[in-house]
Amino acid sequence: MLNEPMIAVVGSANLDRLVVTDRLPRPGETLTAREYWEGVGGKGTNQAMTVATLGASVAFVGCVGDDAAGDLVRQRLAGRGVDVSGMIVVGGTPTGTALITVDGQGENVIVVSPGANAALDPVCIDRQRGVIGAAALTLMQCEVGMPALERAAELAGGLLVVNPAPACPLPEALARRVDILVPNRTELALLAGTPVPRRLDDVTGAVGRLGLAATVVVTLGAQGALVVEPDGQATHVPALPVQAMDTTGAGDCFCGALATALVARPGETVIEAARWAVVAAALSTRGRGAQGALPVSAEVSDAMAGLRELPVGTGG
Repeated sequence: MLNEPMIAVVGSANLDRLVVTDRLPRPGETLTAREYWEGVGGKGTNQAMTVATLGASVAFVGCVGDDAAGDLVRQRLAGRGVDVSGMIVVGGTPTGTALITVDGQGENVIVVSPGANAALDPVCIDRQRGVIGAAALTLMQCEVGMPALERAAELAGGLLVVNPAPACPLPEALARRVDILVPNRTELALLAGTPVPRRLDDVTGAVGRLGLAATVVVTLGAQGALVVEPDGQATHVPALPVQAMDTTGAGDCFCGALATALVARPGETVIEAARWAVVAAALSTRGRGAQGALPVSAEVSDAMAGLRELPVGTGG
């Protein structure tokens, strides 16, 4: 659609290799998998696929290798409607790979080999300055090099949403540019220099230690999310109860859905966008893999009844 607001996702692209076990292995232990699965993943592609599945216009900026996995990533993204003209094929380098183990309760452990993702640098970003500059919202994660993210932040013409995952410190200049920061508890603890917060009040306190002018949306897994505005006002957005099959990529779905709501649902506040995102993320856990059960917009709308925002009080 002409003049449709567009979201730019700057980030990683991987081939996911997933095994399902009855429980997660202990150090030194060998388990037999019940199931093996391969698919497209990476925080960047997961978030871009979420945006496209929810019906918004999205362009992906990132790198893949000149191998079959890279071809698969580009084909899957393009097939879902993602603009892949900003994807760079890196010669002589494999596409990034994620090794994922999922247990019987849907919990997971993940190890990532960056591969071609490590090649995304400021020169690559400059080649996509038109896309990033024109985007209504730019969404980034930390599975690619920080210099590339810093340059993308400089070029971003709209809202800048940063998901600091995997957990990493943010350079001061990038932190100042962020409009919305979306960490989980572990990532928040690293950024704030605190133990991992468990109570909602502790989460709010850790956000206060960041000293950011940004709105911070902390993902809480089965507890939903906590939206902390620049003035310190905190609102708990509860999760949609579901029977999770696989939580891989649920946080990425949350980020993509949050971005979609902010751009494609005019007039939505960050709290309203977070309500949309927690429902989308919960629905995404119903299938295998990071992209196995991404919901469409109508599914999210149908599932939102009954959710409400709760002011954070003591004892949460």
